[in-house]
Order: sequence, then structure tokens, then C-alpha cells
Amino acid sequence: MNNRKFALSMVMKFAIFALIFGFFAMVLFQYYGLRLFRRADSIGYAVTLILYAIVYVALGNLFRAFKITDYSIAETIFSQFLSFGMADLLLYGEFCMIRHNYVNIVPGIMTVGCQLLAAVCWALIGKRFTIAFGKPEKTLVISGADDVDEFLQKFGKIKHIFSIEKVVSADILKSDWKKEVDPYRTIIFYEVSSRKRAEVIWYCMQSRKSLYVTPQLGEITMEGFGARHLIDTPMMKYEYRSERFWYNLAKRIGDILLSLIALIILSPLLLLTALLIKIEDRGPVFFRQKRCTKNGKVFEILKFRSMIVDAEKGGETIPCRTGDPRITHVGRVIRKLRIDEFPQIINVLKGDMSIVGPRPERVEHVEAYTKEIPEFSYRLRVKGGLTGYAQIYGKYNTSPYDKLRLDLQYIEKQSLLMDLKLILLTVKIMFVPESTEGFTQKRSEQIAEEAKTKEQ
Repeated sequence: MNNRKFALSMVMKFAIFALIFGFFAMVLFQYYGLRLFRRADSIGYAVTLILYAIVYVALGNLFRAFKITDYSIAETIFSQFLSFGMADLLLYGEFCMIRHNYVNIVPGIMTVGCQLLAAVCWALIGKRFTIAFGKPEKTLVISGADDVDEFLQKFGKIKHIFSIEKVVSADILKSDWKKEVDPYRTIIFYEVSSRKRAEVIWYCMQSRKSLYVTPQLGEITMEGFGARHLIDTPMMKYEYRSERFWYNLAKRIGDILLSLIALIILSPLLLLTALLIKIEDRGPVFFRQKRCTKNGKVFEILKFRSMIVDAEKGGETIPCRTGDPRITHVGRVIRKLRIDEFPQIINVLKGDMSIVGPRPERVEHVEAYTKEIPEFSYRLRVKGGLTGYAQIYGKYNTSPYDKLRLDLQYIEKQSLLMDLKLILLTVKIMFVPESTEGFTQKRSEQIAEEAKTKEQ
């Protein structure tokens, strides 16, 4: 990031922090503090303000609420709302505990309204300001793949960040590549092997260029190694994070508790959804499908049926596409809100799945993907999850290879803290329509044709 962009970024972060923190401080000093602390009790005020700042900034970083140029205005506003909304709720709970009684929530709601208005103005004005004054980085893409068009299309929504001026084959690395690299501020390596790009990366690092790399599977696996200092030669040992006893025990206890709580809280919504599905076409409420989980174990996953009965006639695989006519009226709503996935809480309670983990794939897909990408079976080292790394950072139509890379990142770095982060991020992703984006009709037909060929 150049100095100009960094300065703009810091100014925008400070501006929204000052606004959100200022409104909270105002309601604290004008209302809640007077009922909770003595006038001379400056420690109570200080601790409360520090706690709020820490929680708000931590949640803001988690939800990427300060990344004003990276996401759409609507998503930025929603991320901010989640960040200060959760912080306000947490501190309101603290106020009730200090008072040992219910504290009037109306001033708090009014504060949230003021904070939301501030976030909307900040996002609308700040987005235009940073785009106008932040020049996109002159970018070179070095590709080791035959087809790079689909990858380049992803940059359409962030062209104010990257100005991709040239795409060259990785074959240039065999010749005088410095002449190609020097004019550009940012270098993106797309599917280029580590052996081929190593020298170029060192050169770019010395030149302080921005570097982006699509990692190979072996490189992601290296994240599972930890440093060991047994002798004077640096060594790394593989940690087998997915097999830790205490982590798996704590995770299973958490799965049981969370699934029971979720079933109790969501029971009215589950019953209403089941009723609406039944009323619409008198078909079955649930959709059952065989999926693979840990060690290749097959189980039946539960979903609310969102498509017409016999949507896949004869078991033929037809991926869902944007505007798919097979989706029912109720189905469109529950898919957009992710309600169709809620019955899988029962699978979690039974032990078929976990709250967090790679999404369990269809049996035939696992077989097909493993033939094409042998490393795909590595996903089966852990239990399938209701939400996961690929669901947070990918989309419905993300390629199997990219989903594998995302899932491997989780497997190699998993921890209870990461599970908590992914659960919180799931709250955000449930309301991001882009994450449920289906395949285009052309791509859907292509996948269906590939599935037929593999079956034959």
C-alpha cells in the first residue's frame, strides 16, 4: 500500500471510530453513568470506555468494517452495524449486571440509531472520497494457468483498487523478466509454481512492491508446521492440529450446547418454515441427501426443501444457478436467509457434523473431485461443518479447487478461537446475498455435463 492510500485509510478509520465512540461516550456520561457510578468514580467511566473501544475495534477488524474501499457500501454499513451493535449490547448487559436490575434500554437504542446514521454518512462520503483521491495500483498479472479470464473477472468490482494493465504467461520468467516487472506497483502470481516465482518474489520484496500469490496446496499444508529448536539447525514439525484430544473434546461439548440452545431459540421459526413449505405444494418438508464427513463416513444431511419435488430427476446432478426456475417461492426466501440450512443443527446434535468445519460434500462429488485432485480427500480428516472457512470467504459458485484451498487453511490453523471467529462471521455472511450467488446457466450446464461424463 502506498503512503497516500495508507494515510487515507488511517484518516477514515479514525473518523468512524471517533463518531461511534463519541456517541457511546455521550450516552454514558449523560444517562447511564449517572445511574451506575458516583460522580467521583472516574475509574468506572474509564474502564467502561476502554472496554467499549477494545470490543468495538476487535469486532470491527473481525467483520472488516473499516475496509471502506474493499467492499460495497451496503456491506460496509452492515459490518459497522454488527460491530457497534454487538459492542453496545455487551456493554448494556454490563450495565444491567452492575445495577443488578433492568436498565432503561431506550437511550441505548437511540444511540444505536445515531451510530447507524453516522456509519451510513461515513460509508457514502468516505467511499467516494477514497476512490477519488486513492489512485488504483498499476498491476501486472503473471499467470501459470491456460485460462485466466474467470480469475480476471473477479477484479471487476474492485477496479478502483487494482488497475490490471497487463497479463503475461509465466513463461516470461525464463527470460529477462525484470523489464516486465519493474513498471508495475503490484504483482499478482496466478497459479505459478513456487519454484518458478521464487526469484521474482525476492526481487519484488527488495523493491517494496505489493505481492499477491495464489498458494499451492503444499504451501497451505506448511501452515500446519511449528518451529522446533532441538538442535542448532532450524527445524519444523507437523502439529496434527485436527487430532488434538482436548480441542476435539471441547469442540464436541460446544457443538452439543450450541445446537441445543439454537434448536430451542429457533423452534418457532423452524415450525413456521415447515408449515409454509407444506402449504405451498404439499410436498415433503425436508430434503435429505447423502454426504461425506470425517474419515469418509456417509450420513444423511437435512435441509428444508427449497426446490420443487424431484428437482434432480433420476439422481442427475444439476447445480443450482442464478434465477433457477426449480426453486419454490418459499425456497427463494429461505435460501436467501440461509434458513434452509437450519435443520442441519440436528445433524450437529447427532454428531454427524460440527458447527464449524468444511462443508460435507455429496458422495459422488467427493469421488469425482478426489480423482481430479487427490488432495481433496484431506478434507475428510475433520468432521464436516454447518459453517466453515470456505463458506465465509468463498461463495456457492466458488470452484472446488479454491474451496479446497480455503478448507485446508482452516484444517491447518484450526483452534477454538478461530471457530469462534468463524461463528461470528457467519452472522454477517448470512445477510450477504453475494455469498449465495449461483452458477451461471452456462457453467451449471457445463458442471452437469462433466458429472455425466465422470459417471460413465
